[in-house]
Amino acid sequence: MRLIRTWREVPADAAGAAVAVGNFDGVHEGHRAVIGAAVEAARAAGTPAGVLTFEPHPRTWFRPGQPPFRLTPLRSKVRQLEALGVDLLFVLPFDETMAGRTAEAFVDDILVGGLGVGRVVVGYDFVFGKGRGGSVATLEGCSAAGRFGLTVVPAVDDETGGSYSSTRIRQALRDGDPATAAALLGRYWEIEGHVLPGDRRGRTIGFPTANLDISDYLQPRFGVYAVLIALDEPGGGPPDWLPGVANLGKRPTIGDDKVLLEVNIFGFDRDIYGRLARVRFVDYVRPERKFEGLDALKAQIAKDAAAARRIIAALPAGR
Repeated sequence: MRLIRTWREVPADAAGAAVAVGNFDGVHEGHRAVIGAAVEAARAAGTPAGVLTFEPHPRTWFRPGQPPFRLTPLRSKVRQLEALGVDLLFVLPFDETMAGRTAEAFVDDILVGGLGVGRVVVGYDFVFGKGRGGSVATLEGCSAAGRFGLTVVPAVDDETGGSYSSTRIRQALRDGDPATAAALLGRYWEIEGHVLPGDRRGRTIGFPTANLDISDYLQPRFGVYAVLIALDEPGGGPPDWLPGVANLGKRPTIGDDKVLLEVNIFGFDRDIYGRLARVRFVDYVRPERKFEGLDALKAQIAKDAAAARRIIAALPAGR
C-alpha cells in the first residue's frame, strides 16, 4: 500500500482509482463495508483501490482542547487499511485551508482535479466541506454529470439492530466493555507504542511490566484487563501474541498521577525497552483501586493474573 500525503502531483498510475472517503477512526465493521465496496469496485474496473482520509482528525482541529478520543491513530489505521487490500492511502492535512474549503471546491480541486478519481465510495450519512455543506446528494449530482462513478453504502447493523459506529465503540471502552468494542470493530481493540523505561517497581514484587504511554488514544475505563501483546520482530514477520494482564490507570497505591498502561507478560522476563508493542484488550477484570501497601497489591496482582489466564485460555483457537 502506498501512502500519499498530497492531492497535488499525484502519481499517474493512481488516477482513476475507486476511493473510499472518510475519517474511518477505528476501521470498524461499518467502515470495512465502505472500504470493501471500494476494493470490489476497483478490482472489477481494473483500477487501484484507495482510501482518502485526513490528519489530524477534523474533530481534533475543531476542538483542540478536548481529551484524546482516537481509536486508531495513523500508524494503527495504516495497518488496518493495508490488511483490507487497499492499494493507495491518501492522507491529506486537515488545516485551516481544508476546513474552509467548500464541498464544491473539494470535489473540483481534490477529487477531480487532484486525484482524478474514477469512483467515489462513501457511507449513506457522509457529509463534507465547509460547514458540512456537502452530502451524498452533492456527490450524486456530480456522478449524474459524469464526473465520476458513485457508490453509496447503506447503514450496516449489528446483530442487535444497532449501527456500527465509532461513538458506540468509544462508549463501550469507556464503560470497561472491550468485548462489545471488539464485536463492533470485528477484532480486539488495540493500542501500540514503544515500551518505556519504568521505575522497575513491578520487578521488585515479582511482576515485571512493559509500560506504554497511551496519550494518543481514547482513554478506556481505568482498571485491570486481560490482554494479548505482540512485540515487533527484526525483519518483520507475523506477530506472536503473548498472554498477559495489564493495569491501566494512575497507580493509586504508588501515588503516581501519570496515566500508564502496564503489561505483565506471563512467563516473560526480557529487556524490551524501546521495542514497539501492540496490546489487545480482551476483557475487563476489575476496576482500579488503592491498596494498603505493596504486599496487598502483590496478592491482588496474583489474583488478577490468574483471572486473566482463565479468560485467555477460554478464547477460541486463532483468537
